[in-house]
Amino acid sequence: MSVPESPILAAGCVLWRRSRSGHGIEIAVVFRPKWSDWSHPKGKLKSGEGARAAAVREVREETGMTCALGVELPTVRYRVQGRAKEVRYWAAEATGGSFAPNREVTRLLWLTPEAARTCLTQDRDKDLIGVFLRRRAAEGGRVS
Repeated sequence: MSVPESPILAAGCVLWRRSRSGHGIEIAVVFRPKWSDWSHPKGKLKSGEGARAAAVREVREETGMTCALGVELPTVRYRVQGRAKEVRYWAAEATGGSFAPNREVTRLLWLTPEAARTCLTQDRDKDLIGVFLRRRAAEGGRVS
């Protein structure tokens, strides 16, 4: 009898900011050439690293942004090349920084929530925006 492999552990954020116009918010979506997809910033935990720290680190590495973590969003579970993967997500407000293309992410777009849903490749990523918006509304416009 074989022992099942433990899942790949990762963390990420639905990264948001107030829109430049002052009306509403914008959500960051990133293009990852390795997978040829649009996604939320996320990545694997390093050995001994906690999920919250990994989420903040991945946002910084992939987008150049610093952020303030807010409420935890649902954990997303799926399979990658036959192996289980679990990604813990948080809502995170961008607090500073600027994007520069890097080896993992070549583009970053700030989009309205509706446009971000359309742009994202995976349904599971689109679903996170809905949860984020419902929690934001329940919190009176705050999610941190």
